[in-house]
Amino acid sequence: MKYTPTLTGLATLVMAVGIAVPASARDGAAAGAEVDGVIVVSGNTCTWTGADAGATPPSALTVDRSTINKPGGNLACGGGITASLNNDPAFTFDDAAGTATTDVIDLTGKQSFVSCRYKVTNIVWNRDGATRKYVNTPFTATKVSGSFLCPGSFSAAAGEASVVFR
Repeated sequence: MKYTPTLTGLATLVMAVGIAVPASARDGAAAGAEVDGVIVVSGNTCTWTGADAGATPPSALTVDRSTINKPGGNLACGGGITASLNNDPAFTFDDAAGTATTDVIDLTGKQSFVSCRYKVTNIVWNRDGATRKYVNTPFTATKVSGSFLCPGSFSAAAGEASVVFR
């Protein structure tokens, strides 16, 4: 069966929503304490604001999924897509190398009656200068469960996602 671009876009959007974060930070927020996010894939946008990070980089930290997912968070997607993070991703930092690494990102997305769950491990992020913005290196996410209509995996090129800790 041939996959439609919409389902491929759903898979990519599902993975990226858990990891993409804009460069702007709200005034007055403690550095490293919160994460806002936005990603646009195939014309659909997912955003959230005010997700909790467990520490301030370069200390190892965990992002609390309950502050991203509804009802505790405000994750919202366009294009009829709903998404949720299934784990609390852990980040470690190597300031000398200018990198961060995420242990596991596990996400589920749903569009209409199609639900897809994907997991990726050990994503490496390159820091943007002296900021706390990090840009992803290429990665491939593997389908964990879901409809036969979901692609078995999908890849993200370098720079298709970013994270900013504030």
